[in-house]
Amino acid sequence: MTGPGRVQDVDNGPVTRINPSILSADFVNMQADLERIATADFVHVDVMDNHFVPNLTFGPQMVQRIQETSPVPLDVHLMISDADRWAPGYAELGAASVTFHLEAATDPVTLARRLRSIGARAGVAVKPATPVEGLFDVLDEFDQILVMTVEPGFGGQSFMADQMPKLARLHDEARRRGSQVWLQVDGGISESTIAQAAEAGADTFVAGSAVFGAGEPDRAIAALRRLAADHHRH
Repeated sequence: MTGPGRVQDVDNGPVTRINPSILSADFVNMQADLERIATADFVHVDVMDNHFVPNLTFGPQMVQRIQETSPVPLDVHLMISDADRWAPGYAELGAASVTFHLEAATDPVTLARRLRSIGARAGVAVKPATPVEGLFDVLDEFDQILVMTVEPGFGGQSFMADQMPKLARLHDEARRRGSQVWLQVDGGISESTIAQAAEAGADTFVAGSAVFGAGEPDRAIAALRRLAADHHRH
């Protein structure tokens, strides 16, 4: 199933993906800021419910409007409780990718299959304190695994380098099993940290202020993509 903003042929996509986070965008001028990142691979949309994380952003109505106006596909990151109930609705809005937190789902595999059946890529995220070994046997149930490099819930936090061994273990296990799952990092990603994440195995990078805070976001995206590609883990 495809629709506006859907990724139809991921095998031909770039090895290194840069997904600017709209947490760092100008909410009053959202459409203009979305146009400024037209060279990105996805736009990362953080949905927070003030319950799973101590912050509140926006819900389905805002995501639908972003979906209607964004020049690039949506990479929705749900930092919400009861993901089993709410995540499918975001896939139904047409988001290309929907990531829920492992800690917020009672049946992650069934939920991932539901998201895929609607037509979205299915992602699962883990907080810094959550181990990834429990995902090893079900890697192919997911299209993307997000290793948080900050505590979820707030923008502007410092990159947690101590998450890199966890990311590397996940990368090496995925390659050992022949999995094509995308490995995403989110939190503190900038020109000074993206090489570390790429060396540990990430191929999909969420960057907020490093892109939207730049004078020329397209140049920032290109620089981040180049740095990541130069340090790609094989």
